[in-house]
Amino acid sequence: MQIPQLKTQRLILREWREADFEAYAEMCGDPEVMRYIGTGKPLFRDESWRNMTMIAGHWQLRGYGMWAVEECQSGEMIGRIGCWQPHGWPGFEIGWTLRRTYWGRGFATEGAQAALNYAFRELQQPDVISLIRPKNLASRRVAEKLGEKLTGTIEFLGDEAVIYRMYREDWALRMGH
Repeated sequence: MQIPQLKTQRLILREWREADFEAYAEMCGDPEVMRYIGTGKPLFRDESWRNMTMIAGHWQLRGYGMWAVEECQSGEMIGRIGCWQPHGWPGFEIGWTLRRTYWGRGFATEGAQAALNYAFRELQQPDVISLIRPKNLASRRVAEKLGEKLTGTIEFLGDEAVIYRMYREDWALRMGH
């Protein structure tokens, strides 16, 4: 499958490469990065490899997925952003995770906006969600900047998550369509 590439002002959302593994393993092994992701625990290198290949394989099975995110200026792989709905997931999700050295620069919002636009324009999704741990204030701010609204809570992967949601009609109004 040909994975589409998205470009923003500062980022390239692209296919996964084996060369991304070192940066990905560093990100997934960072306890601060992972404290609100999945089980809240960092991943060992072998777990990071399996996680990266699972994300890459999601594209093959669903026709969409999380992109590897590359910063244009440095060429560095800085994280993952994209669409996500594995079996049993509570909805079509837009998610983001960045290496800690790239936090606080607006990259998550910039990349997630591109993924959100793709979900509504190309994939014709009626709505999208973002599942966020309640204490993850930075990700909650990203969801709010995207225009997602807090719509509830859910017990998810053994802990509470808040659900932010955006409907296609609200996105179209924000985009001036």
